[in-house]
Amino acid sequence: MYPALAVLERLNAKFKDVQTLWVGGEGGMEAGLVASVASTASTTSAGIAFEAIPAAGLHGVGLRALPGNFWRLVHGFFAARRLLRQFRPEVLFFTGGYVAAPVALAGWRVPTALFIPDIEPGLALKALTRFADRIAITAADSQQFFPRRAERLVETGYPVRHDLINWDRSKAQAALGLQADLPTLLVFGGSKGARSINRALFAALPDLLAKMQIVHISGTANWEEAEAARDKLAPHLASRYHAHPYLHDEMGAALAAADLVVARGGASTLGEFPVFGLPAILVPYPYAWRYQKVNADYLAQREAAVILSDDELPQKLAHLVRELMQDANRRQKMSTAMRALARPDAAAAIAEILHQLAQQSNHLE
Repeated sequence: MYPALAVLERLNAKFKDVQTLWVGGEGGMEAGLVASVASTASTTSAGIAFEAIPAAGLHGVGLRALPGNFWRLVHGFFAARRLLRQFRPEVLFFTGGYVAAPVALAGWRVPTALFIPDIEPGLALKALTRFADRIAITAADSQQFFPRRAERLVETGYPVRHDLINWDRSKAQAALGLQADLPTLLVFGGSKGARSINRALFAALPDLLAKMQIVHISGTANWEEAEAARDKLAPHLASRYHAHPYLHDEMGAALAAADLVVARGGASTLGEFPVFGLPAILVPYPYAWRYQKVNADYLAQREAAVILSDDELPQKLAHLVRELMQDANRRQKMSTAMRALARPDAAAAIAEILHQLAQQSNHLE
């Protein structure tokens, strides 16, 4: 969602009276997030309409779920066709999700742009490339996965929201209640959290907090465990442990204040960490296809990050964090390597692609 919101922000900043229809899946978190973003005048002048349609995945689901998911997609196709006939878009933009398939099928005649957030595309996104007039990729390494679509590829980088990067270190420290004279470790595993990362951190808290302060985004599913871990700490250590179930508006502050981050290898690491020049310990999620591992390898091969396997977390996390925090020269080299990968103009580049595609119908001036 966030790459699309970043692109929409730039599109509305450059072009007036852009009308946007956001099509999401039923029962997802998109409606609330889109509504909150649409209420900020800095993001859009024309507002964002939201509609939900049925959608579900077919790959990797059990045989019992397959028929039901197929029929959800069929219903989603007819719902999408009805919406597109009403809204009459000049351009379609996809960043992934189950809902993309029925919308792409329903709008196959409409100029279409596709953004591939990970280095290696997911199966759903790869299937959608046949509908795309332009395919924006985060890094040149993605070209190998599209041998028959080379003429449609545009390397743009990963789009990052302006409100995320509009933080400096001192302002970020003040917003999060951090001490300016202590190194800061940021730990997070996504909006739902990462249980293995969280539990390895909980075990290491007394050791690590003796040397640093920690901003920990536990995820909503593990918030009670984070509160319990904080309650067990001695008062002088508990004051250094800044735990949150989730951060939205202040996520940029957490990134700006950190000296080192421990995280999964999701696509956002390819855009957000480079913008902040943030050295990373990456722990790719092991129970899915290799997308996170490929992302992590991309950063590690450029000496911007180090990789720690999920099963090594309990034994090695604390030692690796201490080692990097004590080696300022190595962290500086990692930071320089990470910042060299930044593409702060990515959102603007994709917004320009959408504008060019829309001009094919001479509707967007």
